[in-house]
Amino acid sequence: MPLLINLRHLENKVVQLGGELSAEDLDLDVHDELVHVKRPLRYNLEAEKMETGVLVRGELRIVLDCECARCLKPFPFPLELDEWVCHLPLEGDEKVPIISDCVDLTPFVREDILLEFPQHPLCRPECGGLQTKPGGKRIDSDSSGAGQTNNESSAWAELNKLKL
Repeated sequence: MPLLINLRHLENKVVQLGGELSAEDLDLDVHDELVHVKRPLRYNLEAEKMETGVLVRGELRIVLDCECARCLKPFPFPLELDEWVCHLPLEGDEKVPIISDCVDLTPFVREDILLEFPQHPLCRPECGGLQTKPGGKRIDSDSSGAGQTNNESSAWAELNKLKL
């Protein structure tokens, strides 16, 4: 069910909106393999009718299921918009569609949530990436070959061998 604001309820007062919007109803078109939306969006909003529009402000919270871009470990990513504000024009060229005295707030919430998605999700800032040796030590891939044992070679060293 979409997040609707009934304009008749806004005639004389400020309306409080609180609850959850399921991941299916939020209908985020995510094309990122590292970010998954499975949990509901929680919202606590206040809607107020202005002269030519509706002002909505409040909090949006959702927990995204992400995979670390370095080590591919799954981790939760709390996305919080504590001071979310949206102006819905009711007149003019950019007016929002009104259906049965209701305005659908879902597309505006969806857009702002998508804009806040992590571009390069990391489980922690100091994540070192995938472990390549069973002993738990990472192989450094610097071009100088420093820190490598004699029987190891980096990807850069292998590329340097190519005669192009």
